[in-house]
Amino acid sequence: MEQIPQKRVVTLIASATEIVSALGCADWLVGRSHECDFPLQVEKLPILTEPKFKVEGSSSEIDQRVKAIVQEGLSVYRVHADQLDAVAPDVVVTQDQCEVCAVSLTDVEAALCEITNSDAKVVSLKPDALADVWTDIAKVAEALEIPERGSELIDGLKARMSKLAGEAEGLDSRPSVACIEWVEPLMAGGNWMPELVELAGGRNLFGEAGKHSPWMEWDQIRAADPDVILVLPCGFDIPRTLEEMPLMTARPGWAELKAVRDGRVIVADGNQYFNRPGPRLAESLEIMAEVCHPGRFDFGHEGTAWVQCRTA
Repeated sequence: MEQIPQKRVVTLIASATEIVSALGCADWLVGRSHECDFPLQVEKLPILTEPKFKVEGSSSEIDQRVKAIVQEGLSVYRVHADQLDAVAPDVVVTQDQCEVCAVSLTDVEAALCEITNSDAKVVSLKPDALADVWTDIAKVAEALEIPERGSELIDGLKARMSKLAGEAEGLDSRPSVACIEWVEPLMAGGNWMPELVELAGGRNLFGEAGKHSPWMEWDQIRAADPDVILVLPCGFDIPRTLEEMPLMTARPGWAELKAVRDGRVIVADGNQYFNRPGPRLAESLEIMAEVCHPGRFDFGHEGTAWVQCRTA
């Protein structure tokens, strides 16, 4: 039986919590961020962070609040240094990919500076593309001194995704896909999203692999006239996204779009899947394959991870 010295781990980004859990170390976790909610057992852990803005309201209102904070040169999130001190972590996992999406490395460093007796190791994740996700998993495994488990997890995820991609590659059709990561203002899916579309047998229309998600104009979508419109806002589940859909359906020319006419407007749980760069990107690829090729792939995600949006 493998004997590994257990560490006290704090994860301040949801994907890191999932990575630690997938490495078989969920019972090492002693604290989490306000956004960490999977696997369900982590919900009993102390919450060490909070947003500095009101999270209720429309996507436009949330966007305005966040931008107002950023324009003042302030952090979007707060780390409770006293609570972090109380759980006495050996390892703290955070990120420096996006200061808007989650607690940042700067936030964590500032909190640790308030703790005079802390020598916690800080691991910061920076996933811009799929390859970076594998690197981050290996980085976390190394910090936990279980590199072999990291390699096994990475190899398993790669094999699973490669098998699906191989099946999708042989299909005749490649539908064009518009991934919408924010509704108002409009933002396309970037980073690893274009890679997921291509691996699932689709043609990505907006956003570039390895680059941050870009803002876009409605006229760009009308001009491209996608076969599939996949709406998966960062931080929103399916019911929350469905509340936002009238902002899309009220736009000029909506009813004339091919995806709308063909009933291929899809709302997905962007919070639990696509926008978490961790182990469940494998499930995200399965969802994408179901959406792109509904007659060919069925992994059982419809109804729970994605739904067809009735816009008529």
